[in-house]
Amino acid sequence: MFIDRARIRVTAGAGGNGCCSFRREKYVPRGGPNGGDGGHGGSAYFVATAKRTSLLDVKKHAHWKADRGRHGQGKDCHGRNGADALIPVPLGTLVRDLDTNRVLADLVEEGQRYLAARGGQGGRGNARFVSSVHRAPRFAELGEPGQEADYVLELKLIAEVGLVGLPNAGKSTLLAAITAARPKIADYAFTTLSPNLGIVALSDYRSLTVADIPGIIEGAAEGKGLGHDFLRHVERTKVLVFVIDLGDADPVLSRDALENELAGHSAVFAKRPRVFALNKADIPENRARFETVAPSIDQPFLISAATGEGVQDLLEHLWRVVERTREEDEEVVQPALEREYKFEPPFTVKKTAAGFSVAGQRLERAVRMTDFGNEEAVRHLDLTMKRMGVFRALKRMGAKPGESVAIGDFEFEYHPD
Repeated sequence: MFIDRARIRVTAGAGGNGCCSFRREKYVPRGGPNGGDGGHGGSAYFVATAKRTSLLDVKKHAHWKADRGRHGQGKDCHGRNGADALIPVPLGTLVRDLDTNRVLADLVEEGQRYLAARGGQGGRGNARFVSSVHRAPRFAELGEPGQEADYVLELKLIAEVGLVGLPNAGKSTLLAAITAARPKIADYAFTTLSPNLGIVALSDYRSLTVADIPGIIEGAAEGKGLGHDFLRHVERTKVLVFVIDLGDADPVLSRDALENELAGHSAVFAKRPRVFALNKADIPENRARFETVAPSIDQPFLISAATGEGVQDLLEHLWRVVERTREEDEEVVQPALEREYKFEPPFTVKKTAAGFSVAGQRLERAVRMTDFGNEEAVRHLDLTMKRMGVFRALKRMGAKPGESVAIGDFEFEYHPD
């Protein structure tokens, strides 16, 4: 089954907790703390691979989770890091944010990755907090929770040649004649319900990738039928082949209808080279019409997908056009990206209706990893916030004793020293 759209939830692994432990051996009266760190949680990645041709596997497994990190242990034993979750997707997959529909990544190359959710950081053991004034800390950090996110994956086939045409124009027959693909072929409209991909083998080890797009109807650009689902698969093609049935009432109007739908869907089609193939020349009446129709269409090829007449000439012409577009793509030099330096404060303070809101990656992580059931751990967080200048900032903002201060998912009361 061909699935080209899927919604997916991704959860990264949480970090392991740090260990609070002390060295206890005979004749070693002051062994000191030896709690190990927790392992980092595994991250989740989308990985592009040619071994997948559909999003079916992703749709069946709608929630992917990475492994969590293992907890630290005594004797300075650190926990093992969690394994990453690698989510294989086909080449040509767009990764969109579920809420905003913004494109976050376009995975078109083998092995290309996108970090979907970052694993949580492992908590530090009590051995990490030893100092000259605090020789025996009796607390350790909790593991940081892993990120969780929802995405929409959208597949756009990567093909060099796209076959477009009205229903029953003969696109599937042509694809079956020139490649090893075996699409469903029948004598009724909309036989093809999903795009098909095939590879054309030419002489001298040359090859072309061809996509057969299901029949486009009038109004497809506005979403009639499955217009948007079909048309998006043509966007990546280098060359468009208009397969037109010579038996249509007016082949020129058929060509115009296809042009209108492509233009209405996306402006990118205006720059795509076009090749016109007038099909079903094996019918005598159609062959006779070719001479009258050809002057109104730009250098069309007379072909018969059923008998193979004219198909080889069409393929050789397509090879030359595709080669020209490949060379043009290679000549495009990507401008060097200028490195942008931007100052970001360690935290920000905002006045809210309920009190104050403090945001900052490092500060929020410290709060999430604090064990609030341990009084010494809470004192350590208080010292960390004081060193970062959070209390001074709240005082400058006019915070009063007892007011609410929100940091991430936690809420505190402000009490100045």
